[in-house]
Amino acid sequence: GGDEAGEAADPVENGNFTVPDDIQPGIYYDIPNEAYHAGPGVSKSQLDDIADTPAIYLWRKNAPVDTEKTKSLDTGTAFHCRVLEPEEFSKRFIIAPEFNRRTSAGKEEEKTFLEECARTGITVLTAEEGRKIELMYQSVMALPLGQWLVESAGYAESSVYWEDPETEILCRCRPDKIIPEFHWIMDVKTTADIQRFRTAYYDYRYHVQDAFYSDGYRAQFGEIPTFVFLVASTTAECGRYPVEIFMMGEDAKLAGQREYRRNLQTLAECLNNDEWPAIKTLSLPRRAKENANA
Repeated sequence: GGDEAGEAADPVENGNFTVPDDIQPGIYYDIPNEAYHAGPGVSKSQLDDIADTPAIYLWRKNAPVDTEKTKSLDTGTAFHCRVLEPEEFSKRFIIAPEFNRRTSAGKEEEKTFLEECARTGITVLTAEEGRKIELMYQSVMALPLGQWLVESAGYAESSVYWEDPETEILCRCRPDKIIPEFHWIMDVKTTADIQRFRTAYYDYRYHVQDAFYSDGYRAQFGEIPTFVFLVASTTAECGRYPVEIFMMGEDAKLAGQREYRRNLQTLAECLNNDEWPAIKTLSLPRRAKENANA
């Protein structure tokens, strides 16, 4: 139902935000990313795990995370922030000035700078990374529809919760940006090869994302949205960073919907029986079969 925002989740005492297990279906504009991911509801990436093997879904919920390995900067994350939340970008990222490492004073300045950034939790970008992200951003703005998507009034990183009518499972999604006035959803992707994206989307199950998010949006707003992928290349071609905007064809949307419904049914059965298949079958690769027939 309607487009009323749900109640905000209660923050716990230490300032960390938690999403209550009994969160009501609705759209929430103020749930932090970490709280969303740690909270209830089934997301598209969890459906990807179910499609792999149901036990992987449980494993990812419980396996420890090596935070040292997740600290490294992902250009995609910084670019995402630059496009969707420009005011957040300056709070979360800083471009390192040039330090003269040949002098002890320069080394000391750099050490102090990095310590201060670590203390405040700001991610440091090298001058080169900062330059590249800005060029990619300006490339988006050079495309008229890209500029419209970025500048239109809407909500970045809102959280949508709805109950799947068939399985009664709580579902959730976190669209990069929704533009409710026109019922558009924009999802920002980065890729090293924009030409390959035309087919690689299937392996990443982006057609499933489209169908799942669109159904969540419709449950909330009562309208079928226009879902677009804004894809920016991290690789320059002839000195420019290509940007393209894609929409799923009707066949891809239908395939995505069939697939996510199948994944939800599998999850419902696993929850019902408390059985989580874990074993994968190894079949002979094609080349082995070809060798056998040679």
